[in-house]
Amino acid sequence: MKNHIAGAARAACAVKYHFVWCPKRRASVLKGAVANRLEEVLHEVAEEHEWEIGSLAIRPDHVHLFVQADTRHAPYQVIHRFKGTSAHILRDEFDHLHKIPSLWTRSYFVSTTGKVSEQVARQYIEDQS
Repeated sequence: MKNHIAGAARAACAVKYHFVWCPKRRASVLKGAVANRLEEVLHEVAEEHEWEIGSLAIRPDHVHLFVQADTRHAPYQVIHRFKGTSAHILRDEFDHLHKIPSLWTRSYFVSTTGKVSEQVARQYIEDQS
């Protein structure tokens, strides 16, 4: 991950977030082709912003994402990019997703991890698969 802190060429940052979010009404719509496309979109968003996805688990009614981002982006900006872009693309490509008023709820869970708890978060996400 590149350093993006203006004027701080010698600074190094590693902020890792564990996000969890759900479709509106906790609808079980994240399966099959929708889940596959969601995974692609999330990786595209991460690549576009030079974020690194460490772990990803897409369940029919929720998503777990473990991602490393730079300090230019607050957690709410990171999740907004993932949720906003994926909702727009998925609803354009899958007509049945219009049965719910919006793809994602407005809420989400986020926690940061340090070196000690990183493996615990990764293992938890992998166990969701």
